[in-house]
Amino acid sequence: MSPETLDPDPRSDGAALELLVHGVGGATPQKMLDDPRTVRITGDETAAVYRRTDDVDAELHPERYRGRPVPEAYCWSNLTSGNGSRALWLLLLPFMVVNLAHWMRPATKGLGRSQRLYGVLVRLVALTLTVLLTAAACEVALDLTAWQCAGSARCVADRSWLGFLSPERHGWWSQPGRRLALAAVVPTALVVLLWYLSHRTWSAYEAQRPPTDEPAANPAPGTEGAADEGRAASDDPVTVRPALGRPGFWYGRRLVARLRAAHTAAGFLTVAAALTSAATDHDRGADGGTLGLLGLLLQATLAGCTAVVLWVVCGRGRSERKRDGSLDQLLISALPATALGALALAVVYAAWSRPGWVSTGGLPGNLSFLVLALAQIALIVALVVTAHLLHRRAPHPRIAMRGLGGPAVAMLACALGGVMTGGVAQRVADWLDGDATPGTSEGAIVGPPVLLSWQASVIPVLLVLLLIPVAVLGVRTVRAARRLAPLVEREYEKETPDPLRTRQVAGARARAALTDYAPRLVGVVSGASLVLGAGAVAGSWLSGQVPGEAAEGTDSFVESVADTAQSIGSWLVGLGFLFFVTWGRRAYRDASARRTIGILWDVGTFWPRAAHPFAPPCYAERAVPDLTWRIVSWTGRTGGRLVLSGHSQGSVLAAAAVWQLRSVTRHRVALLTYGSPLERLYGRWFPAYFGAEQLAQLSKEVHCWRNLWRSTDPIGGPVRVPEDGDRPEVDRGPLKDPLAYSRTVLHPLPEPILGHSDYQADPVFAEERAALLDRLPPAAVPAQRTEKEPQEQRAQGSSGRSSA
Repeated sequence: MSPETLDPDPRSDGAALELLVHGVGGATPQKMLDDPRTVRITGDETAAVYRRTDDVDAELHPERYRGRPVPEAYCWSNLTSGNGSRALWLLLLPFMVVNLAHWMRPATKGLGRSQRLYGVLVRLVALTLTVLLTAAACEVALDLTAWQCAGSARCVADRSWLGFLSPERHGWWSQPGRRLALAAVVPTALVVLLWYLSHRTWSAYEAQRPPTDEPAANPAPGTEGAADEGRAASDDPVTVRPALGRPGFWYGRRLVARLRAAHTAAGFLTVAAALTSAATDHDRGADGGTLGLLGLLLQATLAGCTAVVLWVVCGRGRSERKRDGSLDQLLISALPATALGALALAVVYAAWSRPGWVSTGGLPGNLSFLVLALAQIALIVALVVTAHLLHRRAPHPRIAMRGLGGPAVAMLACALGGVMTGGVAQRVADWLDGDATPGTSEGAIVGPPVLLSWQASVIPVLLVLLLIPVAVLGVRTVRAARRLAPLVEREYEKETPDPLRTRQVAGARARAALTDYAPRLVGVVSGASLVLGAGAVAGSWLSGQVPGEAAEGTDSFVESVADTAQSIGSWLVGLGFLFFVTWGRRAYRDASARRTIGILWDVGTFWPRAAHPFAPPCYAERAVPDLTWRIVSWTGRTGGRLVLSGHSQGSVLAAAAVWQLRSVTRHRVALLTYGSPLERLYGRWFPAYFGAEQLAQLSKEVHCWRNLWRSTDPIGGPVRVPEDGDRPEVDRGPLKDPLAYSRTVLHPLPEPILGHSDYQADPVFAEERAALLDRLPPAAVPAQRTEKEPQEQRAQGSSGRSSA
């Protein structure tokens, strides 16, 4: 399209584009564009931009699109729900949850040290989860299988595949240390798998550079984020950019590489510590002499490596002032290699011949679960104090849980990790033990550590406590529906009242409001988990017995409650483990189940991996640069007007993309959001990045913005940006839902309650989109191009691809 073909009146003939971005759960380009014939314009099978077949060469024929924009669809659903390997991401759920806690830091002014401390504490909690997962693998492979079952004649007799490890056969592998060395392959392979997944997904998802290279500016002291991120560059070097607008926000390669090296080393060191502690325990008791001295030297080496890991995790956070593409090559290669070398020495040390060594009871020195639980409780308490100090400096009534959302979510990650690891250990112990009862039957294995039984026993108590707020919310919802019924009938006063229809609409609005009570529910669950978890640690430490045995000799009621809680808790833990296995297997085989799981990742993996490098990959580090590149390339090539249209999670991606644009480009973009969680969820839970101040600034940076919402939508809501001078209020709503209360001439069949879906069905959508286009400035004259370009575009259009 040459400059001469552009009409001087942008509201009638100027180039206009509507770039659609779908929300959670994914959507096909055919559905987004309402046409079965679509063509991929640019992108790949993972994420791409599509147009209708008839619109491929729209820029060459502007006369066809007078008064309406050319629709394009950006589809990113395969980033979270693609092939069957995504089912493995279920194992990474605690890592994803703790990564969210990093981004829930309260918005504040100043307190740079407290901001840094908050990030350090979350990264340390994340490190404990890596160690916990590795310790669970060691518990299953080393303790339950190689030490207890392989050392029991009865257990080996029922499992012939363990026969070569049996002491009865006096083979080379019959010594306990050699059995442990062989079993160490399992947790080591798990750590290697986590490293591989993190390294591979970084290249596939997160190594996407934004389209501009802007110089960094110095951090502004006392401003939000100055502690870690500083001030990013923009067109105006004096302006302090929001965090999401800084050049390095979506490209933090250095931190991810450092954390990946540290967590990989921590996994290897955990396996090495399990081997070394068991062997040194025997050598001290048997006067091991040289072996005992070597064991002490090896333990000192492991302690030194652990100190280096802690230094790496605590020493450096995110730097968003520029794209952090540099790598600490020596650190990221030497640290895991050194830890792996220490593990190799531990394997040799444990496998050294010790003819008199016999495995009895539980694995010696196995205190990892108790130490980890104590460390997590201490870190969560410190995180609560830090978050409270940050929130107190700049409180806001809309922030969830008064700034304690991050510590609460971190606690839930720890609880989830404990349930998953405890469930694996309990189920494997039951499988290996057969009909015997651990610790009571002759020849039976002892079973997992006592702490895991205590943790399982508190699950029924937690569920009972959870029933109270759930019941309260249920009663409130019923009462709210009754209060809303008269309002619904007044809203549709021109139509004949129908009690059944009124209850349906009022009930939908009342249920949608439950989202606003989520902080209270999360607070109850996380607070109860912290208290009950501390009680489980104290009970296991003081008694050294499972709850049922510890309660023997007490009041009969207490004894029965302890036995019941232990039995039900063990069953629930096993049920949770089976649930994860079943869903993982189903997701591997069934694309629809994988898409359902993908919805969870759509919400949880929007944020970069700033706390845990083994969390599922951040799709936004691919999607945001994609959108930014498309906006910059199209507006630069055509000089036209662009409406960025985002639904649900797509509105969050759209806002993030707008923040990354230069000022000259931002002012050529109109933002249309609908069903948007920008304020209702992200603003409340992530106030440092989507708080009221940031959303107000976003409204000023784009040329115009309109947000549509419904009272029946449980996810979307108003963004609460008020009118500012000549800028009108951003929100329009609540929209009428359903569009018709009863059967009418225009609506002879009952209209559905749309809730969170199908905003385009409302006539208001087309009205607001047209208004946004009219408010955009006239189309600019595009850059001069050669005469060859139209032929190239036609050739690309015929093949369904475009260089844009």
